[in-house]
Amino acid sequence: MESLINSWQHLPEHITPYLFSIGTFQLRYYSLMYIVAFVLVYFLVIYRIKNEKYKYTAEDIQDYLVWAMIGVLLGARLGYVLIYNFVYYLQHPLEIFLPFSFADGIRFIGISGMSYHGGVIGVIIMSVLFCRKRKIDFWKFADLICPAIPLGYTFGRLGNFINGELFGRATTMPWGMYFPLDATNTLRHPSQLYEAAFEGILLFIILWLLRKKTGVDGSLLGLYIFGYGLARFIVEFFREPDFAVGLISIGQFLCLLMMLAGIMILTWLKNTKQKNR
Repeated sequence: MESLINSWQHLPEHITPYLFSIGTFQLRYYSLMYIVAFVLVYFLVIYRIKNEKYKYTAEDIQDYLVWAMIGVLLGARLGYVLIYNFVYYLQHPLEIFLPFSFADGIRFIGISGMSYHGGVIGVIIMSVLFCRKRKIDFWKFADLICPAIPLGYTFGRLGNFINGELFGRATTMPWGMYFPLDATNTLRHPSQLYEAAFEGILLFIILWLLRKKTGVDGSLLGLYIFGYGLARFIVEFFREPDFAVGLISIGQFLCLLMMLAGIMILTWLKNTKQKNR
């Protein structure tokens, strides 16, 4: 048993975060996880269209996912820049979107640093624009997409785990792990796996089971935003915080805003339905 625990705790040290490398270029599993996530969401949405009599086509979903990819990448990147590292990128603006460092010659460093909350805002903006252009009911379309998102998001967190980044706080629990990027070599919570389980798999199960039972168009969007905010807020107690806002981490503060937004959406939808009776 002790040997098994020891192997588990040192597992991240034996994971190579990239599929292959050519010089300074590396094809990282984290990038591939984004592709897996979008493909998985696509097939889950197509399943719903075929089995739940939605009037959209596969081409509609394919076109939408292009818009969503742009939204999540731009939103996540800009969110990270503005929320977590604004001063640095103010001094190095070319590194916001270019995968090179110009500090000491030209070096390929990839693009690291994505904010989930920024990604959500980016996707919502692009979704609204897409629906307006196609004359699609945004709320119905959101209800189609939202139940599939958490399972796709699970792979993003698995990508974080493979990268050995965003690890948790120090712990004495036997399921803690040592992460190579942790300079202190401290046993830590594998908070990336917690997030994959609760913000991903558990939230997916809840929304998937409720997908036909809400009764009000747009409710699944409100439930997703609230549910993710709640799950992430709890997991943040085990995650090493970037920085704090008073007694809570910046991540928890943003999650409180998400939970409030989810409640506001659900309340507005309920009041609107009552007025239209």
